[in-house]
Amino acid sequence: MKNIALILASGTGERSGLNQPKQFFKVNGKTLLEHSINAFETHSLINEIIIVANPDFIEETKKISGTHTVISGGKTRQESSYNGVFAINSNNAVTNILIHDAVRAFITQDIITACIEGLKTHKAVCTATETPDTILEVDNSGKIITVPERKTLRIAQTPQCFKLDVIKKAHILAKEQNISVTDDCGLILTNNLTDIYVVQGSSSNKKITYPEDLKFAQWLFENN
Repeated sequence: MKNIALILASGTGERSGLNQPKQFFKVNGKTLLEHSINAFETHSLINEIIIVANPDFIEETKKISGTHTVISGGKTRQESSYNGVFAINSNNAVTNILIHDAVRAFITQDIITACIEGLKTHKAVCTATETPDTILEVDNSGKIITVPERKTLRIAQTPQCFKLDVIKKAHILAKEQNISVTDDCGLILTNNLTDIYVVQGSSSNKKITYPEDLKFAQWLFENN
């Protein structure tokens, strides 16, 4: 069984307020991308790491990534995931792929372990946490349609993890059907390829998106 971490680092960081992609923002002397890479390369069960980079920052990403494979991403997250998934040559071996956002730099060893354990019995797992807040469903005018029960809701994180053959099939079908989704679990659900099970995430496994998130990142590293 081979476990491959696919780190998506091809974003532009437009919402972060920075003059460079947010994966290059430094916390404690290291970029967010470096922190994410380190989490996987220090885990005993990870066999390989592939980084999908912003095409305009390939060389910078290679410098950060060391000996790990770096490939070019696409215009969307879905395209970048596709490029990464199909860069893997499994040689017909059973392969697990853990797809992770580079800017979730606080991923823990426990989360990685839980994902790999989940793939021993399932073909797809998603890291997620309970929501502490009530979630509202609204229409285009802003009117509340319904208030779902909080106990049935989860906040999706990454890694989102799959048997390689399953996520490859999902991408192929999405291309054939011209389907666009926001994450890899959406690819699986669209064609009902397999059940997806949740593994426990962490409130610190936060996606760094906005300027206030960068301050949170700095604070978290300084206080842990």
